[in-house]
Amino acid sequence: MLTRMNGLTRWLSLAAIALLMTGCSTVVVQPPSGASSSVRAAPAQHEAGTYTVVKGDTLYSIAFRNGTDFREVARLNNIAPPYTIWPGQVLKLSGHGPTPAAEHGPPPVAAKAPPPTAASAPVFETVETKPVVAAPSPAHASLVAATPAAVTHPAPSPASATPAPPSNPTPVAAPAAAAPVVAASGGTRSAGGVKWRWPASGQVVSRFQSSAAIPGIDIAGKAGDPVVAAADGTVVYSGNGLVGYGELIIIKHNDSFLSAYGHNRKRLVTEGQQVKAGQQIAEMGSSGSSRDELQFQIRKDGNPVDPLDYLPSR
Repeated sequence: MLTRMNGLTRWLSLAAIALLMTGCSTVVVQPPSGASSSVRAAPAQHEAGTYTVVKGDTLYSIAFRNGTDFREVARLNNIAPPYTIWPGQVLKLSGHGPTPAAEHGPPPVAAKAPPPTAASAPVFETVETKPVVAAPSPAHASLVAATPAAVTHPAPSPASATPAPPSNPTPVAAPAAAAPVVAASGGTRSAGGVKWRWPASGQVVSRFQSSAAIPGIDIAGKAGDPVVAAADGTVVYSGNGLVGYGELIIIKHNDSFLSAYGHNRKRLVTEGQQVKAGQQIAEMGSSGSSRDELQFQIRKDGNPVDPLDYLPSR
């Protein structure tokens, strides 16, 4: 009898141990109530071939940065003249992608901003919020959380149009009352429906390479030397938001041709302003460069071309 009770006691003990071991193996540890956000999947990034508009952008600068034609960007996104865009808007691109020197820093905005509703927007401005500040903000400035104001860009203007005063009454650097025509060397040359002249009088120290990160020519000079418009046109970008170009000006000459002037010390024209060939638009400098020089580009239908094929012989 005693032996049987000892056996039963041993069996019950083993069963209890086994039950405890089994119970431990089925315990489920719940995460703390605030931990769910830490294991939530990261928000999806915008797919390749898109660009999120930031403060300071224009349709022209976005196309220039991504090596494509502004008309192609407008077509892909159903944007009609005067090419209104706003911060947070996600634009489709044609797949060229930015060059390494022109990549843009700010992260994409997850939510697409609502379309603008203001019907009386200024004639020409970069993307920004109201009220307008006197000095332009870099393209790396923070985006606006509230509904942005509409920004309009001018319809194409003939290259021979009479110069008009800037549409923005508070330019970055006020141009002279009567901007002089500076005599850069070499006369003029007609090519592509545009009458070209040299934008600076210095020597070419770096020639065009289509594979370069910044495909243009470098013209030597000293700080403060005049930089002039290479042809009649309309200023479609005046800012410092494109990495590698410093203080940059882009002029639209017709639907096919743009010219760009980088590394300036000071910009003397504003977006929307019409300029004449030989009119001073900037002072030469070294912004975005290790030496004083003008980085000059000509782009045809969004593609860089050798400026020496268009500028007159010296």
